Amino acid sequence: MQRTLIGELKKHIGETVTINAIVDVVRDQGKMAFFDLRDRSALVQGVVFGKPEVLEVAKTVSQESSVRVEGIVNQRPEKMVNEKVQNGDIELEITGITLLNKAEPLPFEIDTEYSLEVRLDNRPLTLKSKRDRAIFKIQSEITRGYGEYMRSQGFTEFQAPKLVGGDAEGGAAVFAVPYFRDVTAYLASSPQFYKQIMVGALERVFTFATAFRAEKSATTRHLSEYTSLDAEMGFIEDHTDIMRVLTGLMRHLKQQLAETSASELATLGIDLPLIPEEGDTLPFMKLREAQQLIKERTGEDKTNEPDLEPEDERWLCEYARTELNSDFIFITHYPVSKRPFYTYEDENDPGFTKSFDLLFRGIEITTGGQRIHDHDLLVERIKGKGLDPSKFHFYLQAFQYGIPPHGGWGMGLERLTEKFCGLDSVKEATLFPRDINRIDTFTSAERGEEADI
Repeated sequence: MQRTLIGELKKHIGETVTINAIVDVVRDQGKMAFFDLRDRSALVQGVVFGKPEVLEVAKTVSQESSVRVEGIVNQRPEKMVNEKVQNGDIELEITGITLLNKAEPLPFEIDTEYSLEVRLDNRPLTLKSKRDRAIFKIQSEITRGYGEYMRSQGFTEFQAPKLVGGDAEGGAAVFAVPYFRDVTAYLASSPQFYKQIMVGALERVFTFATAFRAEKSATTRHLSEYTSLDAEMGFIEDHTDIMRVLTGLMRHLKQQLAETSASELATLGIDLPLIPEEGDTLPFMKLREAQQLIKERTGEDKTNEPDLEPEDERWLCEYARTELNSDFIFITHYPVSKRPFYTYEDENDPGFTKSFDLLFRGIEITTGGQRIHDHDLLVERIKGKGLDPSKFHFYLQAFQYGIPPHGGWGMGLERLTEKFCGLDSVKEATLFPRDINRIDTFTSAERGEEADI
């Protein structure tokens, strides 16, 4: 019999169907057995009764086992309808069970509270939890919505290389790859140079870039490998053009999740973010204005600092939420000294750049701004950072032979997911996180111990 997805069972009331599913919950009640069964589309309750031969098989089925189930889709009596659960108005009367793969007894309850370390140490198991499945379904919708919105705005997707000949940030910790003849390559810390080059060819581009940072850190904010949602666009007037596109993107993502992920957000107990409906950009202020505001409101004098501290980002987001009705806020005009060499200096505000960070629920999720498009000025800035322009020959060709005024952003998918989901660590929003303390092992045991197989 042809398989029916659980999400389509309501179309088959009174009919006999076959489903393939994972056993989410088992409840053996002697002469009856109840199952919560899930597949990629939904979850449904199934019940075995009045069929001793089926009940005998049912008693051998364990949680997380894979099964093929035949049964009759029944409408529940009105007094038994449970509106709080998925498919709470129907039930599958099971007439046959085939055990496809029996799961061993679980070492702990999947849907319970446990530490982040336990979650990550047992990732193949804990990814099955309702909570983690909700997180990564939301992340999937974010990436889908990102691609849809960017294409609707005339952006073309491209694939940036992961092995590069230099560091785009001019000093970020990078992973060296001693493979190529006569040169040391690196794992890309950003697709920055390549997306700028692509502006000259396609004007508006975006990419889902894998980025690597070899920083000696293991904080709740940092990863050694992450996904960067990058974009670059030509023929801009200044950084505010980019901020307007980003504002449209955040509104689109909120709408996307409202339409597709209400149950997952409810599972996580988190509301969609506040975004002002009026205006073409999210709230914004210059770095110095933000620091002055912090000083006036808290007494903390950060006005001479070149950047925001994590506690400053949290305070500004709380301010934006309570007083500007927004969970997002742009901070603009960071000092030239704090931004990469390709960042455009504001001619009307010398020493400060036409750049921004976008803060969301207490953390910076996006860095962007206008880029220098003049070849000679770019060479001068490269030298000003103590770098050798000859090592940027490949990149500089784009500017030597013409490229329009342009700018863009890099946005961390994992941080974005973290804050949409109301989590406390970027690692919770990463399927298989890597930092200085963590990487998977498959062919050898960690710490000299034998692998338990």
